[in-house]
Amino acid sequence: MKKNVHQRNRVKKNFMRLRLCGRATLRHIYAQVIDDLAGKTLVAASSLDKEVKTKAGKVKKSEIAKLVGQLVAKRAKEKGLDKVYFDRGLSLFHGRIKALADGAREGGLVF
Repeated sequence: MKKNVHQRNRVKKNFMRLRLCGRATLRHIYAQVIDDLAGKTLVAASSLDKEVKTKAGKVKKSEIAKLVGQLVAKRAKEKGLDKVYFDRGLSLFHGRIKALADGAREGGLVF
């Protein structure tokens, strides 16, 4: 319970920045850049996108997560967004969530 409260407080402190939210399910990974002040999703990408599916083929889930991170960063850069706050939710920062963040950093987003 304390970890949940701590993570939510960290997100609330940085509400002035755009938020890159990452979510991993057993099969897919999703990422979206959210403007909390307006309450709108500005950019989104997932492992279900055609751009990721064509590149993915038979690769590991963590490599697919990295591709999703690069794709969301590319789409954010096209809209002129470069500084975000990475919201990992209640997931630990390792595995696919870390690969997503690394892909977004490689794509040009600054955390």
